[in-house]
Amino acid sequence: MTNYFKCFITPIPGVSQPDNDPSGVGIDHPHEWDLSALLIEILPSTHSIRSSWELRRAMPLLTPLLLLLPFLFLISPALTTFSSTTVSWYTTPANNFTTTLPLGNGRLGISVWGTATENITLNEDSIWSGPFQQRTNPASYGALWPVRFLLANGSISEAGDLTLDDMVGIPDEPQSYSALGALKVGLGHAEDGIGGYMRWLDLETGVSGVEYTYRGVGYKREYVASYPDGVVAMRFSSNSSRGLDVVASLERDLWVVENTASVVEDGGRLLLRANASAGADPIQFTAGVRVVSDGHLATNGSAVLVRGASTVDLFFDTETSYRYATQQQWEAELNTKLDAAVTAGYPTIKSNAIADYSSLFNRVSLDLGSSSAGTLPTDVRLVNYRTSPNDPELATLMFNFGRYSLITSSRASSSSSALPANLQGLWNEDYDPAWGGRFTIDINLEMNYWPAEVTNLADDTFPPFIDLLDRVQPHGVSVAEEMYHCTNGGYVLHHNTDLWGDAAPVDNGSTWTMWPMGGAWLSANLMEHYRFTQDRTVLRTRIWPLLQSAARFYTCYLFPFNGHYSTGPSLSPEAAFIVPADMTTAGTEAGIDIAPTMDSSLLHELFQSVLTTCAILSLNTSTDCTTAAHYLAHLPPPQIGPAGRILEWRLNYEEADPGHRHMSPIFGLFPGSQFAPLVNSTLATAAKAFLDWRIAHGSGSTGWSRTWTMNLYARLFDGDQVWNHTQIYLQRFPSPNLWNTDSGPATVFQIDGNFGFVSGIAEMLLQSYSVVHLLPAVPGAVPRGAVRGLVARGNFVVDVQWEGGVLGQASITARSGGWLEVRVQDGREFVVDGERYTGGFETEVGGVYTVALVDS
Repeated sequence: MTNYFKCFITPIPGVSQPDNDPSGVGIDHPHEWDLSALLIEILPSTHSIRSSWELRRAMPLLTPLLLLLPFLFLISPALTTFSSTTVSWYTTPANNFTTTLPLGNGRLGISVWGTATENITLNEDSIWSGPFQQRTNPASYGALWPVRFLLANGSISEAGDLTLDDMVGIPDEPQSYSALGALKVGLGHAEDGIGGYMRWLDLETGVSGVEYTYRGVGYKREYVASYPDGVVAMRFSSNSSRGLDVVASLERDLWVVENTASVVEDGGRLLLRANASAGADPIQFTAGVRVVSDGHLATNGSAVLVRGASTVDLFFDTETSYRYATQQQWEAELNTKLDAAVTAGYPTIKSNAIADYSSLFNRVSLDLGSSSAGTLPTDVRLVNYRTSPNDPELATLMFNFGRYSLITSSRASSSSSALPANLQGLWNEDYDPAWGGRFTIDINLEMNYWPAEVTNLADDTFPPFIDLLDRVQPHGVSVAEEMYHCTNGGYVLHHNTDLWGDAAPVDNGSTWTMWPMGGAWLSANLMEHYRFTQDRTVLRTRIWPLLQSAARFYTCYLFPFNGHYSTGPSLSPEAAFIVPADMTTAGTEAGIDIAPTMDSSLLHELFQSVLTTCAILSLNTSTDCTTAAHYLAHLPPPQIGPAGRILEWRLNYEEADPGHRHMSPIFGLFPGSQFAPLVNSTLATAAKAFLDWRIAHGSGSTGWSRTWTMNLYARLFDGDQVWNHTQIYLQRFPSPNLWNTDSGPATVFQIDGNFGFVSGIAEMLLQSYSVVHLLPAVPGAVPRGAVRGLVARGNFVVDVQWEGGVLGQASITARSGGWLEVRVQDGREFVVDGERYTGGFETEVGGVYTVALVDS
């Protein structure tokens, strides 16, 4: 034992070193083993044994199992069989960030590497680079009308130059999301001595683990993030009684104020105080870890050292100046949570976490078929899928991982304003991540929440989305006043924001910065929340004020052009066109123009949402409602070009990139409904022509773009194309840990595609834009399957089973009652509760209605 311990503990400055203790820790090995404690820790079935007398009574039954324990521990990794649809698992440790296993409770995130010396990347959602910035350019309004004049008269390049000179923010970037640091846990294990290695993430329970053997001893690590307790908990254990030695420390290499370790009566403590950046008025935070063990604890001032333990439990939390005014306040909160976690103990924290998480995850289940390919480790399955996509359970696993990721990165908070999932959800190892890890508004944040409603997670995961808009709105009102001289209480948001709700234009790019449509797109998500939940209280108190303010901005900002109320300067997100010969500067690329198609589609959606809300809340005679109706009637209509495609801009410009990744011009197909086949078949046909054209020229080049494509083809009822793009996505984009990537496993992690994937699979099986549409796009490659627990607009819960490519049976539960119309596949005849369906009907609250095809 002494030689083993020596291999990873060096002499500690300031701690006496007995002659018989070459490790330098200054503590002796334990002389006795507490057998009852060991059994309580290792055998869940013996947790009720609380006294030595009870233990003695139980020993005749326990002795055979006790004798087998070391052998069971050693062989368990090899015998483990994991679910192919709810567990991602691996036989090697992580070798980079996108192979780690992520856990979170909505606010705290960890990424587990599973290496010999455990490395746990730490995150807290409010650790961003700095304070709110007032960035509005004072020259903006002076440039607004000259820019419009230039655009209207064909001086496209000059208008773009003036826009970027005088209308972008100063400075041009808001704050950025930032990493916290890492928790390192050394066990003295060399990688070349490890055998039987297995690590996993259980998507049904939210628990992650690592198991392996080292020099004949079995070791296990377990991790769980508890939303009810507000902490992350970890347990390190060994099947060798008192055979576990651990060194734990918090690490961060920038802007550290204090990093200390101590040992007190109830265990060890790690404390890290730091600033999120070197700038003025940075966000400050304190991270704490409590170490609880049956071993001997010591410290060298920067690490807690545990020797001769059976188990070591660690509890982690971080609190920041974002949510608390003083260090005293946030550290009081930190200590309250950690003290409570230590008192409760790891088994209780784990139980709380599983009960909370699984109550959300288990609302939905999916079966898309099975194959023998699902028995392999997840990273192997991904590699195999690239050449042999015969693993339907991989799609189900990805669907479940997306739901897991939303639950763990976005949770409502009753005590403080919550933050939504950002570009990386919650998980980030960089101080300055790609695109600042912000909330990007021209597709990404909206896509993050596409699956929230349909997979029955809205009540628990969507409130942070509304919380963010509550922070944006007052800043957006100020920007609207200063940039556009709109003083009617309307708010504007451009293509990006941060945790403070920064609303000014971001960066200085001709194809993304000057896009004032963020409030309109986010409003679409808000209205969808009501359509699914039917919660009039939330509609009245939270959604309506934001819809009202967003619409008011546009009724000020829009200007008459060619007989319509038009936007400008604006753009089609991140896309460029070639300036035509009769404009300047001919032949160059430009992005800024008047009335791109997406703008009109977004405004159609917004003003329609205002009118719908007015009717529901009996506000029809208010000025907001009558004004919205007027503007809705005078928006530029969608245009179809000579090739039969929806046009991206007001004119039939040549596209600089025909295969561009954004599908902005057909927002009206998905997530909007203006171009839906059952709404307007002409526009649906033109939208399909646009989609086919873009895909033929290489679109879908990013993970999120490919999953948007899945959703678009689902809206066109083309199940075979949905499955085609599902397979392409799985072949090209997921990292080994299933995270979505920008353009392939070796590129940057970006979580939006994970959520777009979930939405795409759900849209394939259920749509509800005007009717509850069962199996609208079931692929031929998935002839049988089932889904349980999806939610349709109107607050109907839907279970569907199909066989041979056709509906077997469905049940629809009316959680709010109300009118129900149903469609099956391509319009097949069916019965509801045995009666032939002839049209919609009123449902009762809690009523369950069975749907089946008419017997042939």
